[in-house]
Order: sequence, then structure tokens, then C-alpha cells
Amino acid sequence: MSEYSFVSKSSLKLKGVDPTIKKKKKKKDKDRDREKNDANEVLEADNKTSGESSQYRRLTKAELAFRQKKEEKDKERIKHRAALNHKEKVEKFNSYLNTLSEHYDIPKVSWTK
Repeated sequence: MSEYSFVSKSSLKLKGVDPTIKKKKKKKDKDRDREKNDANEVLEADNKTSGESSQYRRLTKAELAFRQKKEEKDKERIKHRAALNHKEKVEKFNSYLNTLSEHYDIPKVSWTK
């Protein structure tokens, strides 16, 4: 016989508590599918109406200029970052650290003296 053969498999019953509490029944898959389909239809309808209005909207001169400048700055930033490889970046950082004064070094601490 197993050690667990004497274990009660029923729910815990507490004294002084009303035992009429019932578990909620799970929704059926059909109900969930209907809800999802309804939600998707509403979203698609909203996207269609907003998409039609965005097609007719034109960008102003200021918006076009802003986007163009932003793209140019992004391209420039990417070129600047890609100019140095890792080895060159490490050498540049080491040379920078060598130029710093010893003022920034962490002093040794001795507890014996």
C-alpha cells in the first residue's frame, strides 16, 4: 500500500463557515471565441475608419522638414559610431585614462597604520 492511500481527496471543510460557497463555472470555449471575434471586428472597424482618414492627411512643410532633418541626424550618428572598431575605441579610452591626473585615482587604505 502506498503512504498516500489514506489521504482525503475532498475539499477542506472549516467549522463555523457557511459551506454554500460554490465555485464559478468556467466559460465554454464557444463563448470565448465569440468574444474574441466580436473584439476583433470592432478593432478592424476602428482601423478601417482611422486608416481612411490618415490616407487623406498630408504632412505640412514643417513636418516634412523635421522628418528629413531627423533622418539626416540619425544617419550621421550611425556613421560616427561605426567609424571606430572595438580595438580603436579601447585604445582611445585608455589614452584618455592616461591623460587624467592622479587626483582621480583611488587612494590605498591601510587599516594597520
